[in-house]
Amino acid sequence: MAKGLFITLEGAEGAGKTTQAGLLADWLAGLGLDVLLTREPGAGSIGGQIRAVLLAPENAALAPMTEAMLLAADRAQHVAETLAPALAAGKVVLCDRFADSFFAYQGYGRGLPLDRLRALNEAATGGLWPDITLLLELPPDEGLKRAAARGAADRMERERPEFHQRLAAGYAALAQAEPQRIRRIDAGQDAAAVQAAIRAELLPELIRRGLVADAVR
Repeated sequence: MAKGLFITLEGAEGAGKTTQAGLLADWLAGLGLDVLLTREPGAGSIGGQIRAVLLAPENAALAPMTEAMLLAADRAQHVAETLAPALAAGKVVLCDRFADSFFAYQGYGRGLPLDRLRALNEAATGGLWPDITLLLELPPDEGLKRAAARGAADRMERERPEFHQRLAAGYAALAQAEPQRIRRIDAGQDAAAVQAAIRAELLPELIRRGLVADAVR
């Protein structure tokens, strides 16, 4: 069975993941690759319903483990419905958030045991793991300013600053533990510079895997 390439984009609130994912998808498609752009939580009809519950400000009383289980349910549906079929078909899959968000937000941010989250994630994904993760790093206060400029804050964006500091530290710890997979990108630059850094990071990998010719350099 053909195996595609699974790339995830991670980062705290306001880091620009969605913008960069769209730009990256366009670039990869321009290189002749078959690209699928998706996100978590909220891909598909079922995922969209779960996302609405997770992000609604009126659901502030959502317990941390309830939140984690809803995210795992969203991921299980996403893998079965979208990710596994696309990768089996040999596509390059770009996903705005995946398991690293789970560990950063629900583990480091909420304080849930990482071993319990890993077991839950394993059950949801069947062992699916990104080939490459692009971590867009931005100081939490700057990210929250950017997020606020977009309009009404969702439930996650309304968390106290201490929560956002913890999840930023969590992302840094995850990146330190897996430097080969998790590529750290300075998201404090303008969008064009961030995208240039992402492309510079990815192009050698695409060439090494035989997905594009070396002449693309």
